[in-house]
Amino acid sequence: MVYHWVEMRTKMRIMGFRGTAIKPLNEEAAAELGAELLGEATIFIVGGACMVLEYWRHQAQQRRKEEEQRAAWIEMQDEVGRLALALEALQAQVQAQEAPRALEELRAQMQEVRAQLCTRDAETRSKSTPRQCPRPRNRRLLKPELGCGHVCPNVLAQRKPLKC
Repeated sequence: MVYHWVEMRTKMRIMGFRGTAIKPLNEEAAAELGAELLGEATIFIVGGACMVLEYWRHQAQQRRKEEEQRAAWIEMQDEVGRLALALEALQAQVQAQEAPRALEELRAQMQEVRAQLCTRDAETRSKSTPRQCPRPRNRRLLKPELGCGHVCPNVLAQRKPLKC
């Protein structure tokens, strides 16, 4: 009844009628209006409940997705940290191995040079012909045992052979 009275009063005011008396509905019309009102309220309540439940479901899904992303981000940061530590350890190992390796390479090169020098020295000794001193006033033939009176590189080289 109240619904009928509010509805009719609103319609009358919209149409411009004021202060008119509203007749009550008969029993059959009131039952029909009540059933229509109850059906519309039920549909409205079910629709609103569906919207609220969908909103909550969407929010829960968003929260779960954000938590997964946050967990993945933290996991990636941890992995980057572990990889950085592994990289530092590997770099330290490489640097520690490079120095002895370079030293070994230099020793090998020095041995090769010594071997070449010994070979050349042996060749020059086998072809031992008397040599002259590079100083102009001592142009006499040199023999290692005699010498020319000054420190001559030729004489020194013949006195101190390299160790092979």
